[in-house]
Amino acid sequence: MGGKVRYRPDGTPLPMIAVPVFGYKSHISIDRRFGFIRESAATSASHADGRMLKRLVTTENTSGDVWADSAYRSRKNEKWLDAKMLRSQIHRRKPPGKPMPPATARANAKKSSVRARVEHVFAHQKNRFGLFIRTIGLARAEAKPTLANLACNFDRLVFHERRAATA
Repeated sequence: MGGKVRYRPDGTPLPMIAVPVFGYKSHISIDRRFGFIRESAATSASHADGRMLKRLVTTENTSGDVWADSAYRSRKNEKWLDAKMLRSQIHRRKPPGKPMPPATARANAKKSSVRARVEHVFAHQKNRFGLFIRTIGLARAEAKPTLANLACNFDRLVFHERRAATA
């Protein structure tokens, strides 16, 4: 929620007006070793990211670690990861009203170096494919990133095939 703060004539702030969020978000899960997109989903922009963890994370992936943004951290998700015998490498949030503890900042920085691979996929889709999801209906919103994900996987496959041929 965001918006402009309006004030009464006496200077006291008026209650905040909820500003709706329009659009869609793309969520992906990638293979850390090869960079292939394993799972993906599209949701409305107002949908909470944390609810998508169970849909994106599978035990078929070779790694036992789960790397994610702090929006995916919750007690429920941490408990679910423990039950699946997966190790959480999810970022921690800054405590409200306090500076982030140095140990937490260092741990988040270390996790960011791994998470950057996912962010590179999003940047690749946005820059190379011009991916911008603004459609009517979730079915159309899912189609655009799904096609972009396929194209990214083809690019990764070509990269690995060329690398194997030159080695």
